[in-house]
Amino acid sequence: MKSDSTPWANAHYALGVRLRIAQQQLLDFMGELRRHPLAIVGAMVILFYVLMALLAPRLAPHDATIGDLNLRLLPPAWKSGGDSAYPLGTDVQGRDILSRIMVGSRISLLVGFSTVALSIVIGVALGAVAGYYRGRLDGALSRLADLLMAFPMLIFAIGVMAFMRPGARNLVLALSFKSWVEFFRLVRGEMLSEKQKEYVEAARVAGQSNYAIIASEILPNIFHSVMVLATLRIGYMIIMEASLSFLGLGVQPHVPTWGSMVNEGRDYIMTHWWVSTLPGLAIMTLVLSINLFGEGLRDILDPRLKIE
Repeated sequence: MKSDSTPWANAHYALGVRLRIAQQQLLDFMGELRRHPLAIVGAMVILFYVLMALLAPRLAPHDATIGDLNLRLLPPAWKSGGDSAYPLGTDVQGRDILSRIMVGSRISLLVGFSTVALSIVIGVALGAVAGYYRGRLDGALSRLADLLMAFPMLIFAIGVMAFMRPGARNLVLALSFKSWVEFFRLVRGEMLSEKQKEYVEAARVAGQSNYAIIASEILPNIFHSVMVLATLRIGYMIIMEASLSFLGLGVQPHVPTWGSMVNEGRDYIMTHWWVSTLPGLAIMTLVLSINLFGEGLRDILDPRLKIE
């Protein structure tokens, strides 16, 4: 009985130690975050947009896809002729702009987070293997990455979407076809540097397999770099989604998106500015907040930027 309980006791003790370490790291991170007020503001704005996207079907005051031509181009409520039932006014088809901004945030955040998540999986896996093992696989993947980097992101995504049907899933795939390269190059470079260090040599001497060294020794030490890059790339992907939607190459036309809203109001920008300006401000605010949080995250997690 004693021999059976000892492994469980050791496992329980190890789990407790890891939980305490994780708790202390979280407390240290929150303490560092307090020194970056702009990052805190960015995080709060991001949280606001995430909650708005999750609760949009319940919070939206009107149906975002149905309009009334008798109410077309109503100004915001604070302007003369505005209606309090439509706080941000209506568009050219009489649809509530506030409701469309709220529902459109779901597409922007979904595409941004999903594209970066898929790019991380592909880029980190390929970069770790290429950087650790080198050889022909590294050469082939590096040449492919260089080839993809030669194409501007927007032009590449337009070309891919031309062969695919509109939709959020296809949009994520189109953006991921190229966006994994940044994570591949980052992880490959970090892997080339880290695998020469003493702790990796010690792991080899201890008999750990290559897979264990990559997964449990090297990747945790470069995780902060991946997270910083991921945070900054989310904002970029939101801009790419808005750009493709502006060009009519994003999701289905009946689905509200910020980019398509800007496009629909561009012919009225001089007379009915709110149709394009308000969704444009939503894009700008969210992307700016993500970048502010990403910059703060970089200052906190990158040990090379810390003053000893």
